[in-house]
Amino acid sequence: MNSQNQLRIGAKLKHARKVKKLRLKGLAEAVGCSESMLSKVENDKISPSLQMLHRIVSELGITIGDLTYRVDDEDRIVMRHDERPVINMAPGRDSDGTELEWLIPQDQADLLAASIHFVKPGGGSMGTISHDGEEMGYILDGELELEVDGKTYFLKQGDSFYFASDRPHGYRNTKAAVAKILWVTTPPTF
Repeated sequence: MNSQNQLRIGAKLKHARKVKKLRLKGLAEAVGCSESMLSKVENDKISPSLQMLHRIVSELGITIGDLTYRVDDEDRIVMRHDERPVINMAPGRDSDGTELEWLIPQDQADLLAASIHFVKPGGGSMGTISHDGEEMGYILDGELELEVDGKTYFLKQGDSFYFASDRPHGYRNTKAAVAKILWVTTPPTF
């Protein structure tokens, strides 16, 4: 993972909010956070949890993948390892958070989103989310607890999973090593 490709998503979130003609207070109320927290997210002073970011982009009518768009991505066939955009999700009190490394240019993908989730010890989705679509994943390295419909599945390297995205789902890493997961969703609601 290349830290120099860390994306600052605040300006894109702020722009999307303004395009929707939403006030900071209105969006904060709609997604269940404080106005102060949302302001800090828009100014890249803090990163939201994956769960919170999903609520924000859903309310704005965009996807997390939309935040990774770069002007030079047009008609890109290959994304080199050191060129892929990375979004750092909020670290929790007991973790360093999760990073999402995008594998395909999201501005070109109409039906598919793919990323590698680097879930640090104690990191995860910080709750459950649900949305339209389907998801599948493959544990490249480490271990992960995946929750779908209130049931917890313990996954390790080499395991895979699949579920309809409208089922409440979340994940976390309770182990001491980073978990690395290839994660694919369709359509690209992420």
